[in-house]
Amino acid sequence: MKTELIIRSNSSDIDFALLRDGKLIELNNETSDNKFSVGDIFLAKIGKVLTGLNAAFVNVGYPKDGFLHYHDLGAQVKSLNEFIKKVGTGKYKEFTLKNFRFQEDIHKDGSINKVLKSGQNLLVQIVKEPISTKGPRLSSELSIAGRFLVLVPFSNRVSVSQKIEDPKEKERLKRLAKSIKPKGFGVILRTVAQGKKVAELDKDLQNSLERWKTMSKRIANTNTPTKILSELNRASSILRDIMNESFTNIVTNDETLNVEIKEYLQEIYPEKEKIVKLHKSDVPIFEKYGIERQIKTSFGKTVSMSRGAYLVIEHTEALHVIDVNSGNRSNKAGSQEDTALEVNLIAATEVARQLQLRDMGGIIVVDFIDMHKTENRNKLFQHLKEQMSFDRTKHKILPPSKFGLIQITRQRVRPELSIKTTEENPNKNGQVEAPIVLLDNIEADLEKLMSNSKNNKKIQLHIHPFIAAYLTKGVYSIRFKWYLKHKKWITIIPRDAYTYLYYRFVTKK
Repeated sequence: MKTELIIRSNSSDIDFALLRDGKLIELNNETSDNKFSVGDIFLAKIGKVLTGLNAAFVNVGYPKDGFLHYHDLGAQVKSLNEFIKKVGTGKYKEFTLKNFRFQEDIHKDGSINKVLKSGQNLLVQIVKEPISTKGPRLSSELSIAGRFLVLVPFSNRVSVSQKIEDPKEKERLKRLAKSIKPKGFGVILRTVAQGKKVAELDKDLQNSLERWKTMSKRIANTNTPTKILSELNRASSILRDIMNESFTNIVTNDETLNVEIKEYLQEIYPEKEKIVKLHKSDVPIFEKYGIERQIKTSFGKTVSMSRGAYLVIEHTEALHVIDVNSGNRSNKAGSQEDTALEVNLIAATEVARQLQLRDMGGIIVVDFIDMHKTENRNKLFQHLKEQMSFDRTKHKILPPSKFGLIQITRQRVRPELSIKTTEENPNKNGQVEAPIVLLDNIEADLEKLMSNSKNNKKIQLHIHPFIAAYLTKGVYSIRFKWYLKHKKWITIIPRDAYTYLYYRFVTKK
């Protein structure tokens, strides 16, 4: 498996494209004016405290107040309140919590008005960015994420990522964490900590501890609301979370970013520093790596897959619905059940990619093609779980229902990535899919035709003259590539009567 990170920098924002074996699996955007990212910590002011909701609205500087529920306060919120009061005076400078006197934990079923009061200052962390008309979702159970571990102030807990399954390794990591953990802090070992030595874990812990101390110094004489600790930029956070041996390429078109990434890799993964490259070609960076085309073909309502199958993705206020279609193809499978299984496995791979690519959250219902055999339904379920295992966002998958539906819940922490793939229709009013999507549709239909040997004798493509010229241009034209792939020459007939994006395949039949 080959992983690449391609970074395009513009004057106002930065786009991050993560490729796995050349296929786009994640697309992120970081704008210079985004002041409310997941992981940011604010010194904020409590607004209304609502006992009916058992929650409080908190002013973090966003037009809509953030939402803080009682269950997101953290058991040690009283200790946090006491710490803020002491540090806020400017006289208390024992930020390590070594000699700090802890308060009793709050009760898990308590009432928020007994813990918080309107107008008081509180440290809160963004756990969900502002989405639609809602303000950010907040937590006062703070955490500072490092490369191998997460530091949790005012806690004593040591835990290990559930993705590490080996009980011996879990026990080893817990033992190491307890030996280096400072008093007053909890530690969560991340998946990438697997196999790491105590020196590496301790170095990471000290870095996070320094960030905590720096943040604590800013509390004194600070007006509210103020951001006092920023999450790493998207490039660094992506590398921190997923950097591993599979990375073969990190390319950016920005010199400053190139230097920053090299410096960050020097800290966390020195042996990979050499894979960072500066893009100098005249061809735009996203064009060079085929990302622009993949964006155009991956974000529409209909998503084409191999062998003629396709997905239809619909969004409602309550949930997302994905319909799996086999298309009008025929194949060599022995039965309808085998065909359904084959298409469903292809679709499961694409569904996992689409959820990560679009960052779809909430409830997702996937309508797979009906299969009657229990073993086939289990095979589909296991395959989908395996494909979703690459997804870093928290999710849960339920087994297929009797109707062939699979329900997925996926944590929503940022607005869903929505990219417009339609363009103005040159023939009449309205919108049509972009021409690059048309080419993908043509090639998908050609695949269907070629899979049926009866259609192999003579195939014509009737299409608008502009598109016909595009398909036949040059010696190494798109039509010539079709010939090399299918061993069949496609006759292209320009049709003046056709609208710009309309086409028909005609066979001898």
